[in-house]
Amino acid sequence: MPILTEAAAQGARSRCLNAGQSCIAAKRFIVFDEVYGEFLGLLKQAMAVLKVGDPLLETTQVGPMARGDLRQELHAQIQESLAAGAELILGGQPLPQAGYYYPPTILAGVAPGMPAYDQELFGPVAAVIRVFDEAQALAVANDTPFGLGASIWSGDSQRAEALAAEIEAGAVFVNGMVKSDPRLPFGGIKESGYGRELADYGIREFVNVQTVWVR
Repeated sequence: MPILTEAAAQGARSRCLNAGQSCIAAKRFIVFDEVYGEFLGLLKQAMAVLKVGDPLLETTQVGPMARGDLRQELHAQIQESLAAGAELILGGQPLPQAGYYYPPTILAGVAPGMPAYDQELFGPVAAVIRVFDEAQALAVANDTPFGLGASIWSGDSQRAEALAAEIEAGAVFVNGMVKSDPRLPFGGIKESGYGRELADYGIREFVNVQTVWVR
């Protein structure tokens, strides 16, 4: 599978997992100008076919949000972003059926000053940001108060790994969606917290280290 196609497919999956209500879900999609249009089309294709419905049904891929006020807050963030100049590519309106359902939604042309750029959208809403070079991509990636996880998608995994070291986040996944694994330390920086859980680093967070000094 071409890397751009896989990035869109996994991005859609990560963005809509648990109706987007996950701390490590993909939220801001930073895309180079030369592939921006193609990626946007692939992402729309991947998100448009996701089945929204009863979470107790095995065929459901996107369930409801946890509470009505959370859905209202998410919709307000979207409306404010659109009023500030974002472009609605998909979704964007609460669904009418009983329950707090919100459809997979894509906002393009997202820029600083919009909630979709500055805040966390805790629902199935992808904010797509166009950049023109690697330096700008890195600046946008780090221009956030959060720092839990990030992923980099590239045909050059070595270059992506080098870039990962410059990302201000507790975890950076190259060519894969961010996920927790008991073998790997998990935690963030900035407003995403401090300390780590899981793996040997995490075990140390839950023990009392005693110092005994004897002359």
